[in-house]
Amino acid sequence: MESDSDESRRSKNNVQRHVALLYDERMCKHFNPEDVNHPETPNRIRAIWNKLQTSGITDRCVILDAKEAEDKYLESVHSKNHVKLIKNISSKNLNSQKRSASKLNSIYFNEGSTESAYLAAGSTIEVAKRVASKEFRSAAAIVRPPGHHAEQNEAMGFCLFNNVAIAASYLLDESPAFGVKKILIVDWDVHHGNGTQKMFWNDSRVLFFSVHRHEFGSFYPSSDDGFYNMIGEGAGAGYNINVPWENGRCGDADYFAVWDHVLLPVAKEFKPDIIIVSAGFDAAVGDPLGGCRVTPFGYSVLLKKLMNFAEGRIVLVLEGGYNLDSIAKSMHACLEVLLEDKPLIESSSEAYPFESTWRVIQAVRQELSPFWPTLACELPQSIIGQVAPPPHTLFSSSDSETEDEKAPLKFKNIAELLEDVIKPFSTLKVDADGETDASWRSESSNVYLWYASYGSNMWRPRFDCYIAGGQVEGMQKPCSGSVNSTLPEEILWKTFPCHIFFGRESSCSWGPGGVAFLNPVQNSQHKTYMCLYKISLEQFNDILFQENGLSLTAGSSLFDITTLNAISTKEFSTQEVVKDGWYGNVVYLGKEQDIPIITMTCSHLDIEHFKCGKLPVCAPNKSYANTLIKGLVEGEQLSKAEAIAHIEAAAKSFDLPCIYS
Repeated sequence: MESDSDESRRSKNNVQRHVALLYDERMCKHFNPEDVNHPETPNRIRAIWNKLQTSGITDRCVILDAKEAEDKYLESVHSKNHVKLIKNISSKNLNSQKRSASKLNSIYFNEGSTESAYLAAGSTIEVAKRVASKEFRSAAAIVRPPGHHAEQNEAMGFCLFNNVAIAASYLLDESPAFGVKKILIVDWDVHHGNGTQKMFWNDSRVLFFSVHRHEFGSFYPSSDDGFYNMIGEGAGAGYNINVPWENGRCGDADYFAVWDHVLLPVAKEFKPDIIIVSAGFDAAVGDPLGGCRVTPFGYSVLLKKLMNFAEGRIVLVLEGGYNLDSIAKSMHACLEVLLEDKPLIESSSEAYPFESTWRVIQAVRQELSPFWPTLACELPQSIIGQVAPPPHTLFSSSDSETEDEKAPLKFKNIAELLEDVIKPFSTLKVDADGETDASWRSESSNVYLWYASYGSNMWRPRFDCYIAGGQVEGMQKPCSGSVNSTLPEEILWKTFPCHIFFGRESSCSWGPGGVAFLNPVQNSQHKTYMCLYKISLEQFNDILFQENGLSLTAGSSLFDITTLNAISTKEFSTQEVVKDGWYGNVVYLGKEQDIPIITMTCSHLDIEHFKCGKLPVCAPNKSYANTLIKGLVEGEQLSKAEAIAHIEAAAKSFDLPCIYS
């Protein structure tokens, strides 16, 4: 006879087994052959799968087999030419793959790209089909490459096929027997789902909701498409909802507020038959591209709230997320919610959203209220009056291999538009100038050091761009400049017994060609010329921010007085201050006039990668080389011929081709 406890256990197991899970190692065959450190790595899905296996999640789900998509389903949202490109790309030689990728935005190809892309799209169809048919209550597809940036005729932002859009189109147009007539697509990836938005722009059967960093069009994919006034057209008017964060560092409280005051009220009116989540986890704490701070608990709450709709029929489809620990923990937390066998235990420390979050929510509600009456009422002041301190963000990048390759900013018109809509909020600038920056900036503004430059900053006009802003001939983009734009009055030159070399294939500032790095190991066989500028510790931090693609609006310094004192005990000692930054290590070179001499270079690990070929060594292009030569000549260190020979010697030390023949 079966006891009550046995029956309860069996019932519970049956519920748990109503969750399907799909993963296939073959999707790891797609990787960047030119960059082993590329963020969209096969280890992303491996980390998630390993976490789910070790925690026992995989034992409590039904594991589905991956399937490749059929061309006819891909062509429901993509052009025939685009499908043909992806279908044939892996059969091309490496040079042809590189040429094709170079024409696209943040895309790479290799011999495994076609199979991976077809599996990612087909597997997303498979899990959506199995949930729509009510065989399973919910499912998760751990797939790559991601999809939500891929447009009808273009791969971009690491995305080859738009997996979620393909699956949604399949349910609506290819499988009427499932009875799916309305689909809610929730895109919580930190980047705007531009591709998905465009594919359902005129379609009232799909309610597309995207919450993302936008910053008035300056954050990837760097356009106005993700602004809150992009609501759809024709039959789809009102069925496209964008929640564009004005800043980074948004976390659990900000996302909860958007769910409660925008998404959930609209979802209640829309009454979806199924929900597909573009589950990117790059808004998670610690993500190197996202710059936000949603916790695994936060994601579990967002998902739990969605389970109140569509009879809990939810499909999670992996999009972005580039911190392996964060994406593994976040997906694990979501699967625990789908299994519904553990209560949510609050672990978020955030109390209130940012003021900017409420500003955006009010703008979204006002824009969408003609289509969704539930959004017409004003939010009580008692709710929107409780805010967190303003965010001061380390400006992170994007789904872009070169993080500063962004479209021209369009602050003025969009900012004015938002100001017109939300009159009570008079300012759109998130960070009040000087407020929370004041403490570290004031402490470091009167501490001086010698910044030793060995690259293009040896030329004074180039260095001044980092202090006063602007750009010089040959540079691809301007510098923002330092908060304190006072130019240094004291400059001197010194040589040091260490080795400079040129690495990376291109840079955002100079285009194709390597840039200078310093090996901070003393070597009497080498002599490196350095131009020393006497600047404040505050200004040095601002140069660090700019060299590593970060924003000057940070709430704390990268290199403070304590670290300066600690590192100034031994010549050529180093300190990592920006993890994975090109110039993330600070090097102490000694003292001059009893003032410390500091420079910056890559990490010791990067130097080893340059030596063994994991990172490319590459001669500088002519514009960059000429800048170094100008610095040496105008600084009266070498003649032009000697300067050319010096730069060539640094390149030749890694058996690189000569700059000049």
